Amino acid sequence: MEGSFWGGLLLALVTVQVLVIWSIRRHRDPNLQIDCDYPVDKLMPSLSGLTLGTAVAGNRVEVHENGAFFDVLLERIRAARQSVHLETFLWKDGELGRRVADALIERAQAGVQVRVMLDAQGSKEAGKDVLQRMRDAGCRVTFFHERALRNIGVFNDRDHRKVVVIDGKEAFAGGHCIVDRWLGNAEDGQRYADVSVQLHGPIVHSLQGAFSENWAGETGELFLGDDVFPPLEPAGDVLIHAVFAKPENSAPTVKILHHTVICLARKRIWIQNPYFIPEPDAIDAFGEAVKRGVDVRVLMPSTSGSDNPMVQHAGHRNFEKLLRCGVRLFEYPHTLLHQKIMTVDGVWSAVGSSNFDDRSFETNDEITLSIADAALASRFDAIFERYVQRADEVKLEAWVRRGWWHKAKDNAFYLLNELL
Repeated sequence: MEGSFWGGLLLALVTVQVLVIWSIRRHRDPNLQIDCDYPVDKLMPSLSGLTLGTAVAGNRVEVHENGAFFDVLLERIRAARQSVHLETFLWKDGELGRRVADALIERAQAGVQVRVMLDAQGSKEAGKDVLQRMRDAGCRVTFFHERALRNIGVFNDRDHRKVVVIDGKEAFAGGHCIVDRWLGNAEDGQRYADVSVQLHGPIVHSLQGAFSENWAGETGELFLGDDVFPPLEPAGDVLIHAVFAKPENSAPTVKILHHTVICLARKRIWIQNPYFIPEPDAIDAFGEAVKRGVDVRVLMPSTSGSDNPMVQHAGHRNFEKLLRCGVRLFEYPHTLLHQKIMTVDGVWSAVGSSNFDDRSFETNDEITLSIADAALASRFDAIFERYVQRADEVKLEAWVRRGWWHKAKDNAFYLLNELL
C-alpha cells in the first residue's frame, strides 16, 4: 500500500512537471482574423509591423537553384575579409560538408572571424573530425539546444534557419542544407531541388541580427563594429523585411505572415513547399481565397519523392478538404523539392527556411523573407511552372477512392504532425 502511495505521488509530480514545461514553452495559437482590401505589395509596412520587423528598401536579390548555389556560396566565403557567420539546421559529413569546412578553415586561418551555429539535432552527423578541424583552425562552432538537462524545456525547439552572412555586407538565405544530396541539379532521385537567395543592401543587417539572436543565446557573445554591422548603402530597388521572431505571448511571426497574405490575395497563391500540412484555419483561409476567385496551387513532393514519407502522409489527411475547397494540389514524384516559396498575385514573394506545417509555424526557429517585387515573383513562378510540368495533379474523384491502408497511414501520421 505504501509503495503504491509513493508511486502515485511520483507519477503526479512528473505529470505536473510535464504540464508546467508544456505551459511555459507553448506558443499561443489564436484564430487570426483579417479584414483588408489593399493589394499585398502596398502593405509592406503593415506586414513588417505585424511581424515585428521593418521593411527596408534598396536591396538586390539574386536567385540560386540546386547545387549551383554552393558554387556561389563557397566563392563568396573565400572572398570574406572580416567575418563569416553560418547558421544551419542540417549538416552531414560528406563531400559538401568537407568543402564548406575547408573554406571556413582557410578564412579562419587568414584571420577572418568565423562563427558557426549548428542545430544539435539536425547536425549530429556533421562529423567529429570536421568539427575539430574547424575549431583547431580558429572557427567558433556552437550547437543550438544540445541534449542536456538545462535544455529539457526547449529541446523540441530546433534551429531550422539556413543563413550565411559575409563581412556584414552580403547574406544568403533559403532552404539549402549542407548535405551531399543538395549537390547536382535535381537530376535524379538522389539529388534534391532547392532555392536560396543572395542579398545585398540594408536588409543584410536584419539577417545579421537574426544570426546574433541565437548566437548570443547560446554563447553570450554580442558582436559589434563595422566588421559585422558595417554601414550599408542601397544596392538595388527591392523592398524586403525579414521575419523570424517568436514572441512568447502571441503567434510566431512566420505564421502571422503566411496567414495574412493568404487572406490578402486577390488573384493567385502559388506555393512550393516540401512539407505541406496546413492547420484548419489556414485551410479555411485557402477556401475563402478560392471563393474570391484566387487561383490557389500547391506543389510538393509525393511520398516517393520525399525524404520523409510520413510527413507527406500526414499532409494527405487534409487533401480531400483542400480539394473540395478548390485548392489545386500537385505532387512531384521524381525527387525531393525542398524549396520553401510562396508567391501572391505575381507581386509578392516569401522565401526562406519555413515549411508549411505546425512545427515550422509554432516550434522551430525559422527565417522567411517577405519581398515586394514583381520580377522576383515571376522568377519564382517560373520555377513552379518548370517542376509542375512533371508533377501529378491530385484529383478529388480519384483521391476519395484511395485504399484503406493509405487512409489509415494518413490519419495515423497526422496525429504526430507537430513532431515530424
